[in-house]
Amino acid sequence: MKKVALIGASGFIGSELVKELLTRGYQVTAIVRSAEKIKNNDKNLKVVSANVLDMDKLSEVLKSNDAVISAYNPGWTNPNIYDDTIKGYRSIIEAVKKSGIKRLQAVGGAGSLQVAPGKTVVDTGVIPDEILPAVKAMAQVLKDQFLPEKDLDWVFFSPAGTIEPGERTGKYRLGLDTLIADDQGNSKISVQDYAKAMVDELENPKHHQQRFTIGY
Repeated sequence: MKKVALIGASGFIGSELVKELLTRGYQVTAIVRSAEKIKNNDKNLKVVSANVLDMDKLSEVLKSNDAVISAYNPGWTNPNIYDDTIKGYRSIIEAVKKSGIKRLQAVGGAGSLQVAPGKTVVDTGVIPDEILPAVKAMAQVLKDQFLPEKDLDWVFFSPAGTIEPGERTGKYRLGLDTLIADDQGNSKISVQDYAKAMVDELENPKHHQQRFTIGY
């Protein structure tokens, strides 16, 4: 049985990843700021409260796992979300390396996906101002932290433009750096299908040191 550490396990995407992993029989170490947010009593789930900025403690918590999935988000209402996202991922990447784990799969953002040559989703101006700092931060994390990283076998998994509750259909498309949209220009994915694809990638890795994306 594989052991997986999941950072940000109580969030919108993280909580769905917990369900998907447990359903498939994984042993999950859920790393969260507030342990009381997770009510699941599954015997294969261990909940640990930790601050991702404490790199040494985080690396200790990660040890003995086979892989790490990060759904880290410092909080949508956090006024310092841009800086904390960047600092948080710097700490996460270093902690994973220090723990000796090689595989890191990160829940990425859609803002840096291309919609035309040289033009990203952020460049289109469609992203609401209230979430723009977080979106820009994840784009910066990809550029400055993941893409230059050569020691870890990492992936940065960008969702579609809209990720929302829905069905686990198993019917979707995967791509690399270009936003996946339908014939009407809609770019969507359910959080259930996103979680399925993330764990599929964990079980059968097809992407290495690169970003990939998903959409219907």
